[in-house]
Amino acid sequence: MDRRAFLSTSAGVAAGMAAGAPQPREPEPERPLRALPPHHNPEGGFVNPWPTAETREPGGFLRWQRERLGQTLPPDPVPAQLPRAASEIAHPRAPFGEVRVTWVGHATFLIQAGGLNLLTDPVFGRRASPLRFLGPARFTPPGVSLAELPPLDAVLLSHDHYDHLDDGSVRRLQRAHGERLLWVTPLGYRRWFAARGARRVVELDWWQEATLGEPGAATRVVALPAQHWTSRTPWDRQQKLWASWALATPTGQRLYFGGDSGWFPEYPRLGRHAGPFDLALLPVGAYEPRWFMRPVHMNPEEAVQAYQELGGAGVFGAMHWGTFRLTDEDPLEPPGRVRAAWAAARLPEERLWIPRHGETRVLRRG
Repeated sequence: MDRRAFLSTSAGVAAGMAAGAPQPREPEPERPLRALPPHHNPEGGFVNPWPTAETREPGGFLRWQRERLGQTLPPDPVPAQLPRAASEIAHPRAPFGEVRVTWVGHATFLIQAGGLNLLTDPVFGRRASPLRFLGPARFTPPGVSLAELPPLDAVLLSHDHYDHLDDGSVRRLQRAHGERLLWVTPLGYRRWFAARGARRVVELDWWQEATLGEPGAATRVVALPAQHWTSRTPWDRQQKLWASWALATPTGQRLYFGGDSGWFPEYPRLGRHAGPFDLALLPVGAYEPRWFMRPVHMNPEEAVQAYQELGGAGVFGAMHWGTFRLTDEDPLEPPGRVRAAWAAARLPEERLWIPRHGETRVLRRG
């Protein structure tokens, strides 16, 4: 109610009382507020609502770093151990009814589908770090450079960690693609992006969706749960939401982008809600030591389990490995363990895609 309305109502009550009118009744009690979704923290921010997201032990990070002092970690791979592939990017766009997915590295993919060009978790910088001179450095350059990208329509973001969201990459993408570029994020990112010149931001809560593209030929984007966390500073932990994503093209193809997640019991529900998927991109790296990483990072065996729980249809695309050293396993170990878990589950070999940097997977309708 604005000030003029408030004054007018107050004056009317005073005049009625002076004329002997009945006193105004006590206001009706307020209706109870609708319960927050279980992943919303009543005190602000967000939480993982599943028992699988057990709280890490106090001082767990320091324990991990102390234990590292007594270990000899496997060496970083050299570029020759991560052979690259020639990309098959469609310029300016993929034919309608065709999906092309190209691995830039880690969790960054170029997805060409439904007549749109979409990017996931944009990281093109040399380091996954707030510092230019310190922090995890790339083993090999991005499989696709910023200059090689076709005209972008939108970027999908899973969460704000430095290996998934790079400040410099955001600024360069915004300058290159301008106001046409839409940033699709979980809740809580609008202000961060606006400070970097990106003002076309759509924020979605879990289970909410948006449509991209022309009416009648739009691609549906759905924000789905993941089991992870957010923080870019010591003071903003869990203040922004994290998510995985599903895409449904106007020609009926469906894709799942797992972002970053530990295994959690909701994968069957995700598959029922947004599947079956023609391609599921799932994280397979950054999982050791298990006592510390299990709640937030799947290992290869859990990723194959998640694929089966999503419906076990379509192609499995392995991501979140072979780009940065974030944890203690051999950076080249995940592919071998994925292949072993895949064979143990007796899944079709042709559905397993462990991409090389720059490699494109083409899916055609039917």
